[in-house]
Amino acid sequence: MRTVQKAYRPGYGGYVSEFTQFMNHYLEEHPEVVSDQHKGWYLLWDHKLDPEDPEQPKQDSVPVKGYDYF
Repeated sequence: MRTVQKAYRPGYGGYVSEFTQFMNHYLEEHPEVVSDQHKGWYLLWDHKLDPEDPEQPKQDSVPVKGYDYF
């Protein structure tokens, strides 16, 4: 039995692996997974900084220990 490949998508070079086909099909059937990914991204990475408080990033950082040569 032959499987029919989806139409060409830029960046895939014409070949789409079985895993990529599976993931594309899964994400089409489960759009909530993509929205959960976006929520996680915003939770971990996209923080708004207050431009009025330039000291805030310094207070939130952890000092880096120097590298000791032995």
